[in-house]
Amino acid sequence: MLVGLVVGALLSGSTTYAQIIPDLRAKARSQFGPAAEQTVKSWERLIIHGRNQSLEDQLQLTNGFFNERVRWVSDEEVWGTEDYWATPLESMGKARGDCEDFSIAKYATLLLMGVDPESLRLIYVKAKRGGLTQAHMVLAWYASATTPPLILDNIDFTILPANERGDLFPVFSFNAQALWVGNKTAPSSANPINRLSRWRSVLSKMRDEGFDLGI
Repeated sequence: MLVGLVVGALLSGSTTYAQIIPDLRAKARSQFGPAAEQTVKSWERLIIHGRNQSLEDQLQLTNGFFNERVRWVSDEEVWGTEDYWATPLESMGKARGDCEDFSIAKYATLLLMGVDPESLRLIYVKAKRGGLTQAHMVLAWYASATTPPLILDNIDFTILPANERGDLFPVFSFNAQALWVGNKTAPSSANPINRLSRWRSVLSKMRDEGFDLGI
Protein backbone atom coordinates (compact mmCIF):
# COMPACT_ATOMS: atom_id res chain seq x y z
CA MET A 1 0.00 0.00 0.00
CA LEU A 2 1.19 3.49 -0.82
CA VAL A 3 0.99 4.86 2.70
CA GLY A 4 3.43 2.17 3.79
CA LEU A 5 5.77 3.10 0.96
CA VAL A 6 5.58 6.78 1.87
CA VAL A 7 6.26 6.13 5.54
CA GLY A 8 9.12 3.73 4.86
CA ALA A 9 10.78 5.97 2.29
CA LEU A 10 10.62 9.07 4.43
CA LEU A 11 11.93 7.26 7.49
CA SER A 12 14.88 5.97 5.49
CA GLY A 13 15.55 9.41 4.03
CA SER A 14 15.98 7.83 0.60
CA THR A 15 13.30 9.76 -1.24
CA THR A 16 10.56 12.36 -0.97
CA TYR A 17 6.81 12.17 -1.14
CA ALA A 18 6.87 13.96 -4.50
CA GLN A 19 9.14 11.29 -5.95
CA ILE A 20 6.69 8.58 -4.94
CA ILE A 21 3.78 10.36 -6.66
CA PRO A 22 5.68 12.32 -9.32
CA ASP A 23 2.63 13.49 -11.24
CA LEU A 24 0.52 14.80 -8.34
CA ARG A 25 1.63 18.38 -8.97
CA ALA A 26 1.00 17.93 -12.67
CA LYS A 27 -2.51 16.67 -11.92
CA ALA A 28 -3.14 19.69 -9.74
CA ARG A 29 -1.94 22.03 -12.48
CA SER A 30 -3.89 20.35 -15.28
CA GLN A 31 -7.13 20.10 -13.30
CA PHE A 32 -7.03 23.30 -11.26
CA GLY A 33 -4.21 25.58 -12.47
CA PRO A 34 -0.76 26.78 -11.35
CA ALA A 35 -1.92 28.05 -7.94
CA ALA A 36 -3.11 24.55 -7.07
CA GLU A 37 0.23 23.11 -8.16
CA GLN A 38 2.02 25.42 -5.73
CA THR A 39 -0.35 24.45 -2.92
CA VAL A 40 0.32 20.76 -3.52
CA LYS A 41 4.06 21.48 -3.57
CA SER A 42 3.74 23.20 -0.17
CA TRP A 43 1.67 20.27 1.10
CA GLU A 44 4.35 17.77 0.06
CA ARG A 45 6.95 19.83 1.91
CA LEU A 46 4.67 19.98 4.95
CA ILE A 47 4.43 16.18 5.05
CA ILE A 48 8.20 15.72 4.78
CA HIS A 49 8.86 18.38 7.43
CA GLY A 50 6.11 17.07 9.69
CA ARG A 51 7.56 13.57 9.91
CA ASN A 52 10.41 14.89 12.06
CA GLN A 53 8.21 16.95 14.38
CA SER A 54 6.49 16.18 17.67
CA LEU A 55 2.89 14.99 17.57
CA GLU A 56 1.72 18.36 18.90
CA ASP A 57 3.52 20.13 16.06
CA GLN A 58 2.14 17.67 13.49
CA LEU A 59 -1.39 18.44 14.62
CA GLN A 60 -0.79 22.20 14.66
CA LEU A 61 0.94 22.25 11.27
CA THR A 62 -1.76 20.19 9.60
CA ASN A 63 -4.66 22.08 11.15
CA GLY A 64 -3.14 25.43 10.23
CA PHE A 65 -2.23 24.43 6.68
CA PHE A 66 -5.78 23.65 5.61
CA ASN A 67 -7.51 26.26 7.75
CA GLU A 68 -5.35 28.94 6.15
CA ARG A 69 -5.47 27.72 2.55
CA VAL A 70 -9.01 26.41 2.16
CA ARG A 71 -12.06 28.66 2.47
CA TRP A 72 -15.28 27.21 3.80
CA VAL A 73 -17.93 27.07 1.06
CA SER A 74 -20.96 24.81 0.76
CA ASP A 75 -20.88 21.76 -1.51
CA GLU A 76 -23.75 23.28 -3.47
CA GLU A 77 -21.60 26.28 -4.39
CA VAL A 78 -18.40 24.32 -5.11
CA TRP A 79 -19.74 21.11 -6.65
CA GLY A 80 -23.37 21.85 -7.46
CA THR A 81 -24.63 19.06 -5.20
CA GLU A 82 -25.91 18.88 -1.64
CA ASP A 83 -23.23 16.59 -0.17
CA TYR A 84 -19.88 15.89 -1.84
CA TRP A 85 -16.78 14.55 -0.05
CA ALA A 86 -13.67 15.89 -1.73
CA THR A 87 -10.19 14.38 -1.82
CA PRO A 88 -7.26 16.38 -0.45
CA LEU A 89 -6.21 17.13 -4.03
CA GLU A 90 -9.67 18.48 -4.86
CA SER A 91 -9.76 20.60 -1.69
CA MET A 92 -6.34 22.07 -2.40
CA GLY A 93 -7.20 22.53 -6.06
CA LYS A 94 -10.43 24.39 -5.42
CA ALA A 95 -9.07 26.11 -2.28
CA ARG A 96 -12.64 25.76 -1.05
CA GLY A 97 -14.54 23.08 0.82
CA ASP A 98 -16.87 22.26 3.68
CA CYS A 99 -16.23 20.62 7.04
CA GLU A 100 -15.99 17.07 5.67
CA ASP A 101 -13.36 18.17 3.17
CA PHE A 102 -11.24 19.85 5.85
CA SER A 103 -11.44 16.76 8.06
CA ILE A 104 -10.59 14.30 5.27
CA ALA A 105 -7.59 16.37 4.13
CA LYS A 106 -6.24 16.65 7.67
CA TYR A 107 -6.77 12.93 8.30
CA ALA A 108 -4.88 11.93 5.16
CA THR A 109 -2.06 14.37 5.86
CA LEU A 110 -1.47 13.15 9.40
CA LEU A 111 -1.42 9.54 8.22
CA LEU A 112 1.21 10.45 5.64
CA MET A 113 3.22 12.13 8.41
CA GLY A 114 3.22 8.80 10.22
CA VAL A 115 0.59 9.40 12.92
CA ASP A 116 -0.91 6.17 14.25
CA PRO A 117 -4.09 5.44 12.21
CA GLU A 118 -5.87 4.08 15.28
CA SER A 119 -5.48 7.43 17.04
CA LEU A 120 -7.42 9.40 14.42
CA ARG A 121 -11.17 9.61 13.88
CA LEU A 122 -13.48 11.78 11.84
CA ILE A 123 -16.41 12.80 14.05
CA TYR A 124 -19.87 13.90 12.99
CA VAL A 125 -21.16 16.31 15.62
CA LYS A 126 -24.02 18.64 16.31
CA ALA A 127 -22.47 22.08 16.72
CA LYS A 128 -24.18 24.94 18.55
CA ARG A 129 -23.69 28.29 16.86
CA GLY A 130 -25.53 31.40 18.01
CA GLY A 131 -28.46 29.51 19.44
CA LEU A 132 -28.73 27.26 16.39
CA THR A 133 -27.58 23.65 16.02
CA GLN A 134 -25.97 22.48 12.79
CA ALA A 135 -24.37 19.31 11.47
CA HIS A 136 -20.59 19.52 11.43
CA MET A 137 -17.52 17.29 11.11
CA VAL A 138 -14.17 17.56 12.89
CA LEU A 139 -11.03 15.46 13.10
CA ALA A 140 -9.98 14.05 16.47
CA TRP A 141 -6.71 12.64 17.80
CA TYR A 142 -7.01 10.17 20.70
CA ALA A 143 -4.21 9.40 23.15
CA SER A 144 -6.40 6.45 24.21
CA ALA A 145 -9.97 5.32 23.70
CA THR A 146 -10.97 6.49 27.19
CA THR A 147 -9.45 10.00 27.22
CA PRO A 148 -10.97 13.12 25.63
CA PRO A 149 -9.50 13.58 22.16
CA LEU A 150 -7.94 16.73 20.75
CA ILE A 151 -10.19 18.40 18.17
CA LEU A 152 -8.97 19.78 14.84
CA ASP A 153 -11.65 22.10 13.51
CA ASN A 154 -12.11 24.57 10.66
CA ILE A 155 -14.45 26.79 12.71
CA ASP A 156 -12.46 27.12 15.94
CA PHE A 157 -8.82 27.04 14.88
CA THR A 158 -7.52 26.38 18.41
CA ILE A 159 -6.84 22.69 19.05
CA LEU A 160 -8.61 21.85 22.30
CA PRO A 161 -9.62 18.69 24.17
CA ALA A 162 -13.17 17.63 23.40
CA ASN A 163 -14.26 18.27 27.00
CA GLU A 164 -13.39 21.95 26.46
CA ARG A 165 -15.60 22.16 23.37
CA GLY A 166 -19.01 22.48 24.97
CA ASP A 167 -20.43 23.53 21.61
CA LEU A 168 -19.88 20.09 20.04
CA PHE A 169 -22.05 17.00 20.63
CA PRO A 170 -20.81 13.78 18.96
CA VAL A 171 -23.21 11.70 16.89
CA PHE A 172 -20.82 9.08 15.49
CA SER A 173 -17.17 8.79 14.51
CA PHE A 174 -15.16 6.65 12.14
CA ASN A 175 -11.81 6.03 10.50
CA ALA A 176 -10.60 3.52 7.95
CA GLN A 177 -10.85 0.65 10.44
CA ALA A 178 -13.94 1.17 12.60
CA LEU A 179 -17.07 3.13 13.46
CA TRP A 180 -18.21 4.40 16.88
CA VAL A 181 -21.63 5.64 17.97
CA GLY A 182 -21.87 8.70 20.22
CA ASN A 183 -19.36 8.70 23.09
CA LYS A 184 -18.97 4.92 23.26
CA THR A 185 -15.39 3.75 23.68
CA ALA A 186 -16.00 0.38 22.03
CA PRO A 187 -16.42 0.39 18.25
CA SER A 188 -19.54 -0.78 16.49
CA SER A 189 -19.48 -4.05 14.58
CA ALA A 190 -20.30 -2.12 11.40
CA ASN A 191 -17.66 -1.67 8.71
CA PRO A 192 -17.33 2.09 8.07
CA ILE A 193 -16.42 1.64 4.41
CA ASN A 194 -19.45 -0.54 3.80
CA ARG A 195 -21.81 1.64 5.84
CA LEU A 196 -20.65 5.08 4.63
CA SER A 197 -20.97 5.29 0.86
CA ARG A 198 -19.37 8.74 0.61
CA TRP A 199 -16.38 7.56 2.66
CA ARG A 200 -15.99 4.60 0.32
CA SER A 201 -16.29 6.92 -2.68
CA VAL A 202 -13.67 9.44 -1.54
CA LEU A 203 -11.18 6.68 -0.71
CA SER A 204 -11.69 5.26 -4.20
CA LYS A 205 -11.15 8.68 -5.77
CA MET A 206 -7.93 9.12 -3.82
CA ARG A 207 -6.61 5.82 -5.12
CA ASP A 208 -7.46 6.94 -8.65
CA GLU A 209 -5.43 10.12 -8.06
CA GLY A 210 -2.39 8.02 -7.21
CA PHE A 211 -2.41 7.49 -3.46
CA ASP A 212 -4.50 5.70 -0.87
CA LEU A 213 -4.67 5.25 2.88
CA GLY A 214 -3.67 1.62 3.00
CA ILE A 215 -7.21 0.25 2.93
